[in-house]
Amino acid sequence: MRKLYVRIYFAVLASLAVFALAAGLLWRQFGGDGPWGPAYEAAATLAQNALPPAGAPKTEQQAALEKLAANLRADIALFAPDRSLLAAVGEPLPAREAGRERGGWMHRGDGPAFAVHLRDGRWLEARAARGHRHAPYGLFLALALLALAVGVGAYPVARRLTSRLERLQAGVESLGAGELSARVTVEGRDEVARLAESFNRAAGRIEQLVGAHKTLLANASHELRTPLARIRMAVELMKENADPKRKAELERDVAELDALIDEILLASRLDAVKELDADEEVDLLALAAEECARYDDAQLDGEPVTVRGDSRLLRRMIRNLLENANRHGAPPIRVRLSCTGGSTELAVCDQGPGVPEAERERVFDPFYRHTATKEIAGAGLGLALVRQIARRHGGEARCAPQSGRGSCFCVVLPIHR
Repeated sequence: MRKLYVRIYFAVLASLAVFALAAGLLWRQFGGDGPWGPAYEAAATLAQNALPPAGAPKTEQQAALEKLAANLRADIALFAPDRSLLAAVGEPLPAREAGRERGGWMHRGDGPAFAVHLRDGRWLEARAARGHRHAPYGLFLALALLALAVGVGAYPVARRLTSRLERLQAGVESLGAGELSARVTVEGRDEVARLAESFNRAAGRIEQLVGAHKTLLANASHELRTPLARIRMAVELMKENADPKRKAELERDVAELDALIDEILLASRLDAVKELDADEEVDLLALAAEECARYDDAQLDGEPVTVRGDSRLLRRMIRNLLENANRHGAPPIRVRLSCTGGSTELAVCDQGPGVPEAERERVFDPFYRHTATKEIAGAGLGLALVRQIARRHGGEARCAPQSGRGSCFCVVLPIHR
């Protein structure tokens, strides 16, 4: 899309071009009615009083015309009503166009001339002498130079205006990308400056609301630990008196709720804290091997690769991918670690029903669960945490298309050199 400053700049130039064209056309059309027209008319009246009558011999008219033009730097010609030449001084002038009845400017290739229709029917034409003529298109040249000067001066003005809009756009995009501290510099006192102030106020309010939400979520999750501990203790105290089936269900519910709280706390911490708790070299293949050992149907294939980051978060990322494949897919689970250029790809694939193409991005949304899997245990935070951890380490997580049956989730991370 064309930049706004380019559109403004070309709008200014187009306006100047239209103005120059209109001015030139008006000058050609109504030049005789301009400020020089009355002057020539007055001079023509004086000339007629100085000239002999129309029936005088040509020699007498030539002498009178030469006397009239003695102190004028112009070419002058006197024509009879039938366009025949009666007398001339200087370079020859062509007779007026046939059928012309009014005086005024006549534009020809050899320069503009002014014609006056005398009361006795004769025509007097005058044109500046060759050494004192202006170029035929001098006005157009002057207007073109004026347009060029205005165009050169208008460019920095238009560019400065739209550069402020571009900085405002960058701030909006940063805020939309999750950088809640994004602000723009307020420049000037016009509408753009007021828009920047409004954006800063809105961004500050959004940052406060999101911060308060994260704090509330973290505190609520933390406070849930206490009643959970009491419930767990009550289950243990029930011992022999409780129904074994009922006790097992209660223990499973407590474990599921505890896992949910743990995932919410981790997601809240990743949102609130921008830096990693640890920054160390991590053998990704070793972590994957340890996590795959927890599943009977997990198969690992790959080569040793070292990445830099938090080993606890990376372990949690791999565990969530395996747990997702085990819970929603079908064995065997294949884990593949490969290197390409300056990055490594961790792929966890299964033989389950797969993920519909329309939902390959939505599965990474917090608490999103596909309709067919709503009866399966889980809250829908596992894959959201996978993407958060991958991005915190400078990588990305995606659901890759799988030929045939099953789904395949890939995480790409930069390799530590």
